[in-house]
Amino acid sequence: MHITRRTLAAVFAAATGIAAATLPTTALAQTKIKMVLNWKYQGPQAWFFIAQDKGYFKAEGLDVEIDQGEGSSASITKVTSGAYQAGFGDLNALIDIAAKRPADAPVGVYMLYNTPPFTIVVKKDSPIKTPKDLEGKTVGGPANDGALKLFPAFAKVAKVDASKVNITNMTPNLREQMLLRGQVDAIFGYVNTVYFSAKLVGIDPERDLRFINYGDYGMDLYSNAIVFSRSFVKDNPKAVQGFLKAVNRAINESLANPEMAMDHVMKREPLLKREVEKERLVATLKQEMNHPEIAKIGLGDVDGERLKRAIAMVVEANGLPRTPTADEVFDRSFLPARAERASKF
Repeated sequence: MHITRRTLAAVFAAATGIAAATLPTTALAQTKIKMVLNWKYQGPQAWFFIAQDKGYFKAEGLDVEIDQGEGSSASITKVTSGAYQAGFGDLNALIDIAAKRPADAPVGVYMLYNTPPFTIVVKKDSPIKTPKDLEGKTVGGPANDGALKLFPAFAKVAKVDASKVNITNMTPNLREQMLLRGQVDAIFGYVNTVYFSAKLVGIDPERDLRFINYGDYGMDLYSNAIVFSRSFVKDNPKAVQGFLKAVNRAINESLANPEMAMDHVMKREPLLKREVEKERLVATLKQEMNHPEIAKIGLGDVDGERLKRAIAMVVEANGLPRTPTADEVFDRSFLPARAERASKF
């Protein structure tokens, strides 16, 4: 006869007078979550690793597997496909899917990058001074880069004829070198991604680069958020809530102790340049995650009216078939209490 673990528990309980229901059932209680990151291992992912390493996920009954990503837009696509239940990716890519395939689109549940990080980078001595100067030039970026995906919207807002801009793709590790070698006139990226990737290959971004930031031209967009598949949110609301509780706790610890946070990043990839990644982590906290609105609503939440404007901007610029509601795109009901979420960095 095959004796199961549950049968053994019942036998033990009968012999000892302990109810079987009170015995540990950790193996049965853990909810599995596969999560995809926005990119390869970097400093500003520390909170996910802390929550995993310190058992914060486990304490919430979660068995979380974390994979590296291939771009903030690609993370949204992977959650949409069902390959992952959770992701860290660009909310604007989510808006695009929600407009086209609302039943399949993931939903944002915790906003991290509340200040638009999207940029076009040129060499310091480039004749490109304004977005209009991009006409007739070649701009490169990885195919799944968030700034590249949003370029049609940026071009419309900044009054650039996008048809006159030649866009080319390259692998992420060649982006900064191709710009410096003159193989492209400009590159797409996130400010801190390009800034610190440049430092890693010996480029001084302060001396050698200039940044044309989308946010300076009226594109007051949200960016990377924690997202979950719509079906997982419906079927596992407690798991989503527990996931955010664990990550929020780890974010607070990262704020208090960036060195500790970096220990968990380096554990994933010892070959990273620790000091550069620590700088990237701190810069991301101070710039991309520190919009003035969090003094009122706290990190993790969104301003409803601002999100509506952002949705409308993305829909109009890309000619999308419908305008998703703010509630379709972001669900704040799983957030930790306001007092538990950071207000400023």
